[in-house]
Amino acid sequence: MKLIETGPALLDLDEDGVAHLRLNRPEAANGMDVPFLRALYDAIMTAHGQAGLRVLVLTGEGPHFCAGGDVKTFLGKGEALPDYLREATAWLQNVAQGLLALRAPVIAAVQGFAAGGGGFGLVCASDIVIAAASAKFMSGAARAGMAPDAGSSVTLAQIVGVRKAMEIFLENPTLTAAEAERIGLVTRVVPDDQLREAAFAAARKLAAGAPLALGATKRLVWSGLGNRVEAQLPEEARTVAELSGTADAREGLAAVIERRKPTFIGR
Repeated sequence: MKLIETGPALLDLDEDGVAHLRLNRPEAANGMDVPFLRALYDAIMTAHGQAGLRVLVLTGEGPHFCAGGDVKTFLGKGEALPDYLREATAWLQNVAQGLLALRAPVIAAVQGFAAGGGGFGLVCASDIVIAAASAKFMSGAARAGMAPDAGSSVTLAQIVGVRKAMEIFLENPTLTAAEAERIGLVTRVVPDDQLREAAFAAARKLAAGAPLALGATKRLVWSGLGNRVEAQLPEEARTVAELSGTADAREGLAAVIERRKPTFIGR
């Protein structure tokens, strides 16, 4: 493996064209703040520039794939949160678009939690998702007084259907890996101790295929909703920033940190 990017987003590429992008904030459950999102975007853009890239495997270091936004950082911003989230959401949008537009297939290997616009959104922006049997999935945005982002307000409905997407967004269930596989959010589930091996086995199989054909196929599949995703991103960003300035959003973030049920007042 040749290490290309370092820091909170690690990227390396092997001689067979399989790149490995690792979310590297395990101490924060790979929670996303602005510096992390910038680094992740830079790593994805670096991947775009690798002529030999055939497949990208996306993983999270530590026990969780990605717990979403860094809620402690968000809550600490106080009244400045809307401005901070405008910047964070812009970087997250660039990350999601970068994965969708990457010519090589993206395989996400998910352990622990994939939650929030970060974790859940990255899952929705990946081409193939392999989950450990104990993995869990949750949108979580409305639970914290926020709204979906990373393009998931479009991609999730395309993946699982409008009714199921509404249930996931509005009721915020915690989906098991088996449930996620059943509704089509996850491609397949493997035993926990086989996750990494299964992801790279799938990557090597794809890497042995015809890269131009695979890239064209990916582009054709996503292009049916690509313009809709792109058009929806500014509205997602506006909505998230607007909601983040409300008392309910501050209460929702505090409740997540304190692990209690939030009390929303509608303002």
